[in-house]
Amino acid sequence: MKTFKSAYLRLIACLLLSLCLLTGCLGQGTAASLPQTAEQTAQAADGSQAGPSGPENAASGLSQADEESAQGYEEYSQDALSVQSDFDQLTDDLFREEAAASALTLHYTLADPAAYGITDYDRTLGTVSLEDSQETVTEAKELLEKLDGTDSRSLREDQRLTYTILSSYLDYLLAGEGLELYEKPLSSSLGIQAQLPLLLAEYAFYTPQDVEDYLTLLSSIGPYYESILSFENERAEAGLGMSDGAIDRVIESCNAYLLDADHSFMAETFDERLEGLAGLTEEEKAAYKERNRQAINECFVPAYQSMIDGLTQLKGTGKNDMGLSHFSQGKAYYEYLVNLYTGTSYNDVQSLKQAIHARMAKDLMEAGRYLNEDPTLADQASDYQFSLTEPEAILEDLAAQCQQDFPPIGEYECHIKDVPKALEGILSPAFYLTVPIDRPEDNSIYINNGSTDAFQQLYTTMAHEGYPGHMYQTLYFNSHNTCNLRKLLSFTSYTEGWATYVEYYAYGLDNGLDADLAQVLRYNSSFTLALYAAMDIFIHYDGWSMEQIGDYLETILGISDPEVTSEVYYQIVDNPVNYLEYYVGYMEIMDMREQAEETLGNDFSALEFNRFLLDIGPAPFRVIKPYFNEWLVQQQA
Repeated sequence: MKTFKSAYLRLIACLLLSLCLLTGCLGQGTAASLPQTAEQTAQAADGSQAGPSGPENAASGLSQADEESAQGYEEYSQDALSVQSDFDQLTDDLFREEAAASALTLHYTLADPAAYGITDYDRTLGTVSLEDSQETVTEAKELLEKLDGTDSRSLREDQRLTYTILSSYLDYLLAGEGLELYEKPLSSSLGIQAQLPLLLAEYAFYTPQDVEDYLTLLSSIGPYYESILSFENERAEAGLGMSDGAIDRVIESCNAYLLDADHSFMAETFDERLEGLAGLTEEEKAAYKERNRQAINECFVPAYQSMIDGLTQLKGTGKNDMGLSHFSQGKAYYEYLVNLYTGTSYNDVQSLKQAIHARMAKDLMEAGRYLNEDPTLADQASDYQFSLTEPEAILEDLAAQCQQDFPPIGEYECHIKDVPKALEGILSPAFYLTVPIDRPEDNSIYINNGSTDAFQQLYTTMAHEGYPGHMYQTLYFNSHNTCNLRKLLSFTSYTEGWATYVEYYAYGLDNGLDADLAQVLRYNSSFTLALYAAMDIFIHYDGWSMEQIGDYLETILGISDPEVTSEVYYQIVDNPVNYLEYYVGYMEIMDMREQAEETLGNDFSALEFNRFLLDIGPAPFRVIKPYFNEWLVQQQA
């Protein structure tokens, strides 16, 4: 075993930094996260103790056919029907309000807002401020009061699930009251300043009004960034400001957007989208192109320069370059983030950490079985390649091979695009932009050729982002779920957990890899992600310094390079809970799958287990677990 452990940990050490900062899946709630409402509304998750009301039929009501079937066996009183009608109206109104909170949120949610009764909406990027966050808390309290006044026992099954999800989310959102200044709108890769340009570059033009809205948004970036700087000044005055190192990393990302309008991806993508819009004359196109270049030169670039100047002035105000626990209420804020963004079923951070360690040990043991039988697998793991290296061919292959374990979604379209070369150094290896509810054909996956190895990474990356990952899960849920509010809400630990689960599943397909090598690579990937998740807790909850992380990496993996330690440490410092969103979601899904496999034995069906997760859809795991337990009982009947 000692020989195996040494070989395996050398393998992990070689691949450690191949796990880049997980900022992919840009559209998974991100479009709603940039303007003011979003992290309060779209990035939803929960960890409340209460289970869902009535989990008797976990998937019932999630599609129109299911709903009609359920109603065939249920009779409701007039009072109950009235409650149901009122709840549908409440969720419809809430959907329209939240979708219309900003033009950016709206455009990534609906291509034709008027068809959903939305004609009046803010056409700016909005603001970021303490007052905005406090107003969100007030609105959340008012909404929770409305929900508390609803007789949930009279609701349909699908409504009870939505009710439970929304109530639980609001409870956890309100747990952050008084901690609003701990919010970080800026960070090197996950910050608003890094992701907003890509959302603008992918802003589709369906009508000339979309072009006008886009130009208005682009022109409003200056005031928007000014509000962020004002918020950062408030944070600094409260002793919560960014350290000089964090500021330098944000400034580095801002420098990538000091563009020459005539030779920039912002102009190139605008021109491409404009050419695809029918009905414009050449004169109109030329006028739009000139207005866009003017907005880039006079609004977009100056906004980034002002951001750089404003952040430079803040240097010296932030003293903490370590984790959140080194702030006065940082530990409480971290607990809030863990619950809000992972929705974990584990009771507290300590039990979550223990579960992560247990699965790390299990991955190590499982990989050991293969390496003990064939020690050459460790060397093979650093020199392998998948049989397919073109993203379109990979998607087609994945869709064909997944048919036995995943329910069908029908025809779909997906456009593969390259990350602009100028942004390769600051963006993730790949990401999926979710489609508007009413335009399921507009799927886009960006590939970062600067950090994605076509031979060793692209196959599983396409499984994560495309099929059966984010694209597949989004299209499945949107076609089966009838509640538009649920399509707007984002539970990233569910969606990223699902995408990670199927990414690791793809190692076991017929993909050109030796079967045993594929398993070693799968366990290696799981162990490495768990390592980052554990270090997230060490840094932000336990207060570990960079020196402690260095000692840990050297003890566990034999890594002693201070540059590696520094890069890993500050990735996690800048983005608390980011790795947990991925790993905790994956771990929760694997917990359920392994329990189902153990309980059902030969009667276990991967297809039915995956269908259960897909049907229940994005939700906190503390809401999902009681439904899973009932599903498991039904499978035994």
